[in-house]
Amino acid sequence: MTIPTPAPDQIALVDCVSFYANAERVFDPTLGDRPTLVLSNNDGCVVAACPLVKALDPDIMGKPWFKIRGWCQAKGVAVRSSNYELYGSLSSRVATILGRFSAWQEVYSIDESWLKLRGTPDELEPLGQEIRGTVLQLTGIPVRVAIAPTKTLAKVAALGIKKNPDFDGVLDLRRFPEEQLDRILDSLHVTDLWGVAGRSGKRLAGLGIHTARELRDADAKWLRKRFSVVMERTILELRGQKCIELETQPPAAKDQLIYSRSFSRKLTNRDEMHQVLSIYAQRVSARLRAQKSVAGVLSVWVSTGWADENTVPHSAHKAVSLVVPTDDPIVLTKAACTVLPDLFPTPGIRYARAGVVLTGLRPAVGVQLLPVFQPETETRGIGAVLDDITRKLGRDAVGVGRGGLKTPQDWEMKRAMLSKRCTTHWDELPVAVA
Repeated sequence: MTIPTPAPDQIALVDCVSFYANAERVFDPTLGDRPTLVLSNNDGCVVAACPLVKALDPDIMGKPWFKIRGWCQAKGVAVRSSNYELYGSLSSRVATILGRFSAWQEVYSIDESWLKLRGTPDELEPLGQEIRGTVLQLTGIPVRVAIAPTKTLAKVAALGIKKNPDFDGVLDLRRFPEEQLDRILDSLHVTDLWGVAGRSGKRLAGLGIHTARELRDADAKWLRKRFSVVMERTILELRGQKCIELETQPPAAKDQLIYSRSFSRKLTNRDEMHQVLSIYAQRVSARLRAQKSVAGVLSVWVSTGWADENTVPHSAHKAVSLVVPTDDPIVLTKAACTVLPDLFPTPGIRYARAGVVLTGLRPAVGVQLLPVFQPETETRGIGAVLDDITRKLGRDAVGVGRGGLKTPQDWEMKRAMLSKRCTTHWDELPVAVA
């Protein structure tokens, strides 16, 4: 009796279709099949657009909102501000559902996940359709499933799905014979490949390598010397040799944390900046506690707008070494505000953005202080209390010092067309009408 050899492991790339735009549709049925786009921070420019919008203007991405406002009204395009809480919540739900289909999963970005699957094309393509149907039914988000022996080839399959609706959102690249795969790679420019940027594409063109097939057939060792090991891996992956494994372990704690934003209007006085730095320090301290770390150094930077004709360009930066590593919001807020005396040396400065950066991070469990060196506020667990209140009532419910003032913050990031955060805020739950 001959035991059949099991099919080798395959990599499936599951990516959400026009994720931001479709996330807006999930809880707003009035959008229907209406063209929809999403703007960046402060409603600056287009960062996401559904295929209907791109059909109207293939170059819509990155265009400033003030330039296309009239065009959107004329074409009936729905416009939304970036709703990061909604997108993050739906992304987490999609990733959880995908975890049902494989024991090996890598969440690659907010709208992409890698899965390891095993089977023939006749087995995996129906599974891909099942994945699509399940995610759509439970979240309302359409996805594509691209399957291949390596990550790089899975990205190639994803390009094919986007270009050819006949695949119905699922493609196993092994479906094609070798001759047809050669023609597919011949039709792709090297810069269409995952991990090959424009600058590398120009250098490859100087070496006579223009298409994905020419790159696949090139001397991998020679190109590694001229570029890097990343280029060699890309070549080997195009040949079907798995070089980039799934990262199934949770990511390690970050070695620095940043909270920075641009303001909806320019800030011109110390009191407003005092509130800004207090709030930013407390928000970045919450991220620090979430990853169970403490910080040894806090840095603050502020700067004017590069295109502001009404002020002289100016910036300020200050790093503060903390006496003991800490995650205490009071200590970090005081450290952030030490930069205030240096911010307005002359009148007329109009700040456009600011940021608080924590470095020198280490695990909190590894820092044991004698009571005499431990700040009094830390023994009271103020950080943990703030986190509990924030989880229950929202991040604007409580704060420390000027970061807790209830006065309207008209300088905060402008999002005039923000949709409801239906999955994270009790007072913004969707209403069903029967």
